[in-house]
Amino acid sequence: MTLALVLLGGAAGAVLRYLVDRRVQRAHASAFPWGTLLANVTGSALLGFLAGWSLLGGEPDSVRALLGVGLCGSLTTFSTFGYETIRLLTERARLFAVANVAVTVLAGFGAAATGLVLAMAIWSR
Repeated sequence: MTLALVLLGGAAGAVLRYLVDRRVQRAHASAFPWGTLLANVTGSALLGFLAGWSLLGGEPDSVRALLGVGLCGSLTTFSTFGYETIRLLTERARLFAVANVAVTVLAGFGAAATGLVLAMAIWSR
């Protein structure tokens, strides 16, 4: 059952990441990978939220498998982040490449921390 939940969440996350990326990139004609950044930051926030819920004992294993491992695991994407950073470097857009790494890492940690604090605030009452 757990495997099926991970597969289901993973399929949904991959499709969601693709749709977010296409929509955002269409709206912003830029070499910077805004769509991947948004997907990674959103997934980090959701995973932080789920971690906060889990720390307080509220997240069942099925939710962790479906949303944490499956959905967040495929919504966030290190491979696309890495590919787009290398692409920016090879296109001599070094400033965008450095900004992509810095913003993704900082915003990802910030989003995860915000999700964690939000969950703790909601469920620690």
